[in-house]
Amino acid sequence: MKILTIIGARPQFIKAGAVSREIKRQKDEGRRLKEIIVHTGQHYDANMSGIFFEELHLPKPDYYLGIGGKTHGAMTGQMIEKIEEVALKEKPDVIMVYGDTNSTLAGAIVGSKLHIPIAHIEAGLRSFNMKMPEEVNRILTDRVSKWLFCPTDKAVENLKNEGYEKFLTESGKSHKDCKIIKSGDVMQDGAEYYKNFAKKPKIDIKDNFILTTIHRAENTDDENRIKNIFKALEIIAKEKQIILPLHPRTKKIIQNLGIITKNITIIEPVGYLEMVWLIDNSEMVITDSGGLQKEAFFFKKPCITLRDETEWIELIENKFNVLAGANKEKILDLYKNFEFNNDFEIDLYGGGKASENIIKELKSDK
Repeated sequence: MKILTIIGARPQFIKAGAVSREIKRQKDEGRRLKEIIVHTGQHYDANMSGIFFEELHLPKPDYYLGIGGKTHGAMTGQMIEKIEEVALKEKPDVIMVYGDTNSTLAGAIVGSKLHIPIAHIEAGLRSFNMKMPEEVNRILTDRVSKWLFCPTDKAVENLKNEGYEKFLTESGKSHKDCKIIKSGDVMQDGAEYYKNFAKKPKIDIKDNFILTTIHRAENTDDENRIKNIFKALEIIAKEKQIILPLHPRTKKIIQNLGIITKNITIIEPVGYLEMVWLIDNSEMVITDSGGLQKEAFFFKKPCITLRDETEWIELIENKFNVLAGANKEKILDLYKNFEFNNDFEIDLYGGGKASENIIKELKSDK
C-alpha cells in the first residue's frame, strides 16, 4: 500500500509523525507499506530545518511545494495543481490528510478528482462557526473522504447527525463510499511519545507556573478582547507566574495598543519539545489554541480556554476545560472558583493507540 500524506502546517507534522512511526514499525515487521510525504509549505517556519525533523524523529518530506503566504483561494488553487502532479507521478493507493488546513482541502480535492480514496484524520470535528475557514475546510474534506477517522465520540456523533450513515439507497447501494471509524486522537500518541524527550527552556521558571498562549485572530485582531484578556492575566500574574511564549505578530499588537504586561513572563516562541516540558510542568493552561486544550488534558492539567466555542466539547462536558471567552471578570472568576475535574484516567482520545488503529483499518480494506 502506497500512502500519499499531505501536510502543510507545523502541528500537522507532529500528528503525521505518529502515523509515520506506526507505518515504519509495521514495515520493519515485513508489512508492505510505503509513505510519500508532501509538505505544501502553507506555513513557512524557519525553525523547520533539518534539526527540527531530527529532534522530533520525523521523516523529512519527499516533496516540498513552497506554497504559502497567499490568499486562501490562490494558496488552495496552487496546492491543488502541484499535489495533482505528485499524485499522477506517484500513483498512491490512499491520500491521507490531517485536520482542517488549506493543504487538507487541496489534498482532498485532488484525491476526489483522481478517484484516489481519501483518509481524513480528525474527521467529524465541528466548531459550528462557518466564518472560520478551518470549519469550511473540514466539512468539505469529510464529504469526499472514504475513511473518516474520528478522534472522539462527539466527532462520530457530528457525522451521524449530518447524515453520513444515511447514504444507502433503498436498493442497499451507497452513492457515497465512506466509513466512520473512531480511531482516537493521534495527538495523544505524539504527546506520550515526546514526553520522553521534553527539554526545559532556558528561562527563569518558578514552581507552579501557568502556561499561556494567545494567537487566534479573533482575539489578537479585536482590541477589546485582547485588552480584556491581558487585564485578567496581569491580575493573575501578581500571585502566580504566567509564562507566555508570544508570537512576534501578537507582541507587536500589544505593544501598539499599550497593553501592560509587566507581571507576565513573556518569552520568545519555543520549540515543540520545550513546549511539551512547559505543559507537563505547569499547574494550569490558559490558551486560545485548539491543540493545546487537548495537550493540557493529555498531561493532566486543567485548562481555561479564551474562546467562545471549541471543537473539543468532551473536555468541556467533563470539566477538564472551561470556556472563558475574552471577558476579564469571567476569566478571573473561573480561575478562582471553577471546580475542575481531576480524574484524568478517563479515556477520551484513544489512549495512545490512534495511529495503530488507523493503519489497521486501512490495511483491512485493501
